[in-house]
Amino acid sequence: MIRIKEAIIVEGRYDVNTVKQLVDTIVLETGGFRIFSDKERLSMFRQLSKKRGLLILTDSDGAGLVIRNYLKGSIPASQVKHAYIPEIFGKEPRKRTASKEGKLGVEGMKPDVLREALRRAGATILDDTSGEETGKCTEHAQRAISPIKKADLYALGLSGQPGSEKLRTQVLRELGLPTTLSANALIEFLNVISNRDELAALVEEIRKK
Repeated sequence: MIRIKEAIIVEGRYDVNTVKQLVDTIVLETGGFRIFSDKERLSMFRQLSKKRGLLILTDSDGAGLVIRNYLKGSIPASQVKHAYIPEIFGKEPRKRTASKEGKLGVEGMKPDVLREALRRAGATILDDTSGEETGKCTEHAQRAISPIKKADLYALGLSGQPGSEKLRTQVLRELGLPTTLSANALIEFLNVISNRDELAALVEEIRKK
């Protein structure tokens, strides 16, 4: 069980049940798209973000991206961290059919995948009894020697150039991130786990394949 400082926001109650088996913190649901009209719930999220910070953990499909972007625009960026699960196709056991896009949601992720997603997002781990090393949450602070900027994505061929979308998709897949992630979201995430030199090396490796 991992005890973290930030409160975690997920989409639905089954996601809450899954995450609560792994972490000791407040885990709340958006109720799916209901968050768009639920001003009280959004107010609660804002209060939590001021007190301890929020960690957004939505599905990797289009609906999850819409909800994430809504919260991103409604809560100060300095109070929010973003955890991303990889695109894995399949069906949760409780469901008769797969989701519209055929991807597993948060509830369908294995525990190790969710733990890694939280660590890579920079979750503030207060205590870890899962048998893994502690302190990884601060790894991003050591990686910010050469922070990544929009100009870097262009220079590396990841935006604004012929073939940029394909190359960016390959990078996202290598990192185990949703291929729907925007260039801006990619920058935000990479600056948590990496730096420009490491990104350049990854792009070079992909081009050689």
